[in-house]
Amino acid sequence: MYGLVDWLVRALKRIVPTRIVRALRPAYHRSLAFLMALSYGFSAKKLVVVGITGTKGKSTTADLLFAILREAGYSTALLSTIRFAINDTSEPNLFKMTLPGRGFAQQFMRKALNSGCTHLVVEVTSESTLNYRHRFLAMNGLIVTNIQREHIESHGSFENYVAAKRTIVETLARSPKKQRMLVANKDIPETAAFLSIPRLTPISFSQSELDELVATDDSCSFTYADTRFYLPLPGVFNALNALAAIKMASALGVPTASAQRALASLPPVKGRVERIEAGQDFLAIVDYAHTPDSLKALYGAFPTHRKICVLGNTGGGRDRWKRPEMARIADQACAEVILTNEDPYDENPRAIVDEMAAGVERKPTIIMDRREAIRHALSKARKGDAVLISGKGTDPYIMGPRGTKEPWSDARVVREELKRLRSARGA
Repeated sequence: MYGLVDWLVRALKRIVPTRIVRALRPAYHRSLAFLMALSYGFSAKKLVVVGITGTKGKSTTADLLFAILREAGYSTALLSTIRFAINDTSEPNLFKMTLPGRGFAQQFMRKALNSGCTHLVVEVTSESTLNYRHRFLAMNGLIVTNIQREHIESHGSFENYVAAKRTIVETLARSPKKQRMLVANKDIPETAAFLSIPRLTPISFSQSELDELVATDDSCSFTYADTRFYLPLPGVFNALNALAAIKMASALGVPTASAQRALASLPPVKGRVERIEAGQDFLAIVDYAHTPDSLKALYGAFPTHRKICVLGNTGGGRDRWKRPEMARIADQACAEVILTNEDPYDENPRAIVDEMAAGVERKPTIIMDRREAIRHALSKARKGDAVLISGKGTDPYIMGPRGTKEPWSDARVVREELKRLRSARGA
């Protein structure tokens, strides 16, 4: 059914005038959400569904909760920005969108049910609400990691962005499930306000609950509920992601010991503070950081290292306000800043990077070819440095004009360039 609908929509877009498509879009998305849920038998009603939303940390938190549920013995599926997984079977998300449209989520949930799954962890974005993709998820629970400024152009204002997040929470409140649990960050006013929405079981989390917190270059550990947790991911922000996952898992009846074991043995989360090792004597890190706050958090996770930072234009056609701000943060935190191309879409890539450069005091290095920028950064690294490449994470393409896309992987390119560098140095 998903394949048929996808083909029909693509065909209609070629023959129906754009102005008509735009006018009919809201009704089309609402109707499609219902019809696709109906065609797959409202699969979400037969699963324990936990949504994950927030400006940052969604994918990592989703992976953490998925691992905990699997450790607890539940047959579990995962639908995230990074990947689609059903228990041990996993494939990368190549859609370049967190929650794909045209009924993909409904098809995936039916596949998960047919595979024997009882639980589903799904990322839900504010932009998916514009197309009603959050409808018919029948959530049992929702984690709101945080809210920061993001997607301002697509929503029209920060207030509208917060309202879109609230829409997701209210969808949970209207869920047909008896369990409707909200885990939200009480340290942030916008997310704390969600905890008072009626018909929900509110569960707050806060950095103040992370006792004896220790964060290193490659891990963090903390005590919560008289239990010592170890996580092989760096940064205080990942400790907070873990706490949110632990609290949701506990609300679902998962023993603390299961969460403890799952987090301690967690495999690397692709594209999220992902360390690339090729025998070099410095750190090479790939991360998705694409907001000012997430960039600060990334740089703050490596406080003792001299940092060489590669960052891009944060996406053409959106959030122009971020451009000089992101570059300013890099200018303050990094020994060398290298600005490069990322996802220009229909904008002039160099013009976007020039807007970024306006935010720095020191003259940045501008290398528009992203591979060349990464190569330059790695060549400049000395023993003990940290080369931090941000903005893409696991994004599978560099998006260009008129929908063109170049297959891409920051992690792959870093590995290739490290190998080239070691070969050139005779290592």
